[in-house]
This record gives sequence, structure tokens and C-alpha cells, in this order.
Amino acid sequence: MKPLIGPVLTAAETRAAEQVAMAAGVSVDTLMERAGLALARAVWRFGGGRSTLILCGPGNNGGDGYVAARLLQSWGVPVRLAALLPPATDVAKRAAAQWDGKVEDIAGVEAAPILVDSIFGTGLSRALDADLVATLKRLRAAARMVIAADVPSGVETDSGADLGGIPADVTVALGALKPAHLLQPAASLCGYIVSADIGLAPESRRQVIACPMLKTPSAADHKYTRGLVTILSGEMKGAARLVASAAARSGAGYVVLAGDPEATGIPLSIVHRSPDAALADARVSAIIVGPGLGRTGAAEASVMQALQTGKPVVLDADALHLIRPGQIARHTAPVILTPHKGEFEAMFGKLPGSKIDQALAAAAASGATVIFKGADTVVASPDGRVGLSAQSSPWLSSAGTGDVLAGIAGTMLARGLDAHEAACAAVWLHNRAAHLAGPALIADDLCQQLPEALAASS
Repeated sequence: MKPLIGPVLTAAETRAAEQVAMAAGVSVDTLMERAGLALARAVWRFGGGRSTLILCGPGNNGGDGYVAARLLQSWGVPVRLAALLPPATDVAKRAAAQWDGKVEDIAGVEAAPILVDSIFGTGLSRALDADLVATLKRLRAAARMVIAADVPSGVETDSGADLGGIPADVTVALGALKPAHLLQPAASLCGYIVSADIGLAPESRRQVIACPMLKTPSAADHKYTRGLVTILSGEMKGAARLVASAAARSGAGYVVLAGDPEATGIPLSIVHRSPDAALADARVSAIIVGPGLGRTGAAEASVMQALQTGKPVVLDADALHLIRPGQIARHTAPVILTPHKGEFEAMFGKLPGSKIDQALAAAAASGATVIFKGADTVVASPDGRVGLSAQSSPWLSSAGTGDVLAGIAGTMLARGLDAHEAACAAVWLHNRAAHLAGPALIADDLCQQLPEALAASS
């Protein structure tokens, strides 16, 4: 599967990019012609010349469908076209005028092996009409493949909300990726995503998390220059041991497991110390606290002790229940938070907006970089940068995988990356290790695959 890369544009940012292109001399008709060509090529590639039905809406997304229909017809593909409503924009009207075939009514149209969804694009903000949903379900059930233009009709572009969307097998992302291609539940409706360049120069602070470019150790490096990572153990010793193993396997020069002197089953290179001695070491590059820590008064004291060192810190799991955002904001060194949905809401409450909006609000409130975990992991930092994980392995939904992520994130901090870069690198390496580990992975398997994942980033 080709990796998804590049900026992720909201609906407003997409319109702005189109305006920039037009100001540079690219007409709106040219942009639509390019979009329709990209859609037609996808139908040709994936449809194999089978009979195709293109469904067009009244907006520019529908206009792209008219262009695709004309091109496919000229290539010899049997094409029919059905419209929900007549074209409503000038550019869509001009595109429709060039289609010399019949325009059928969607309501009673006969199905085809290849169904092209070009009804609604980035502007949809309300639920689909029930009768339209019923028609789309009927047509989808009879089709061998559904190909969506830009986004499947029935998803909200910026939030990824499902407004009655019909799943596509292939989605052609026109000009740039959109949040709906990466945020759940919309991402699951997109199927295989093809990125199509139509001549925009998209700019956004939201980026797909890409393979990090990490420096390999030089001849001048030693264990301390590569980073000393300290992990504070607690009630559930296995969680901290996983963290330590992940830190060691993801490139840390020195790993200390504090508070678990009897630890077994982890690399012998991991050093065991008392928490006080470990945190007093001036050479510490990053601290990880929270996995298996517990929620006692002693656990809370461990979290505060870690922050009081003034060192970069990763707060995960139980630590997220023991501290408030304002307390973290007072910490001057970099902090990474790694909450899943339940931990996020325990710390920040139920915030409004999309997952991106929520993560950005949490980053602003805490002054920390937030890895908001899930099938659609979002990394957000106080300066407004956002990273979105693509093509995540569904096998990561098992116990302990979050502990491994915390270990990688701490190592990336210890290696000197800023908090946002460290968090994004950790998410990418974590997901890469999961794909390498394959089906039915357990967290321990991720640690074993980390060196190979790391090799891809060097």
C-alpha cells in the first residue's frame, strides 16, 4: 500500500488553495478538468473497463463527475450518468454541458458494476436525506466496486463525522488529503485512498505523520549522547518493563528502570536503580512515568517528582489521572502526554469539535504535546502543529501497546527531538513495528520489531 503523505487540508484551506491557484492563472475550469481526469483514471485503473454509473450532485463535486463521465466515454468505457439535482455552480454547469449522454434520475436508476460517487464533496455539513441513503445502499449492494470523488458522500470533511455515508472501496483525494480521510469514522468509509495532484500548492499546519529522518550514531557518540531514559515503575511492574524494553529497542543509549529491582524478562542492558537515585542523575535525558504506576498518593508523588527534575517527561496511563493540565503547563521542559479517549476525557473533560480540535485545545491548556491515541491517532502541539497517523494497524488494539509507544516517545525526546517531532516519530515507529509484527501481535512483539522499524528511518 502506497503511504499517505503531505498536508491535510480543511474545507476552508482547500478553497483557499484553489483561490491561490486561480490567482496564479489556473482557471476553475482547468482545476475541474484535472479533478475529473484524476477520477476517470481511477475508474479506468480499478474498474477495468466495466460498465460504470456516475452519480453527480449539484456542486463542483458533481462537476468532477461530469468531466470523468465524458473522458471515460471517450476511452470506450460504457458509462451512464445520474444526477441528484441539476448543476448549481457555473463551472459545474459548463462541465455538464460537455456531457452529451443521457442524464438519469438517481431515484430510479439501474445499478452498474462500477459505481462512482460524485454527489457531495467537502461542503457537506448535514445528514443525507433518508431516501438518498436508501438509493445509495441499493446501488452499492449491486456494485462490484464504489469509487468516491474526493470524499464519500455523507461524511463531514473537517471532523470525519458520519452523516449517513456510504462506504467506498476507493476514494480519490483531489488536490490534498482531508481530515475525513484520516479521522474516524469517516476514514473507515474511504477504503483505499489515492492522492491526486490537480495543481494546487496546499499549505497547512496539519500533516500526515511521515517516516522520521533520524540521525544514526556517529563515531563521536556514546551512551549518554544517545540519551539516558529513566522509567519509573509502580504497582503493575510489567507495564514499566515494557516501556523500558521499548526504550532500549528504539535507540536509547542508556535505559534505567527505577523501582523494580527484581525485574526479569527484559534486556540485561537495562540498569536498575532506586527512584531517588535515578532522578538525581544529572545525565538523565528524559523520564517516562505512568504505565502501571497506580493511583495512590505515592504514585502522585512520583509524577510530581519527575516534573520537578526539570527534564523532558512523557506522562502516560495512570499519570494522566494524577495531574491537572495547569500543573503540566508550569513545567518548562518538553512534556508529551499519551492519552487514549478515556484518559483524555479524565484529564480535559469532553471537549467540543473534531478530534483535531480537541487535541489542539488540550495542548494549549497543558502546554504539552498531546498524542491522542486511537485508530486515528492525532498529535497536537501548543504551537498549532498537528500530525495525523495514517494506515494504522488495527492489531494495536491490545494491552500494553500504549506502554511501548510511551517508551519510544521518551527515547525520541532523549535523542534531542523537540516534543512534536518526538511524538510524531514515536507514532510512526510504533505503527511501522505493528505492521512488521503482523496479525495477532502482542506488545512484546512490537519491541522485537523496533530495530527494523528504526532502520527505515535512518
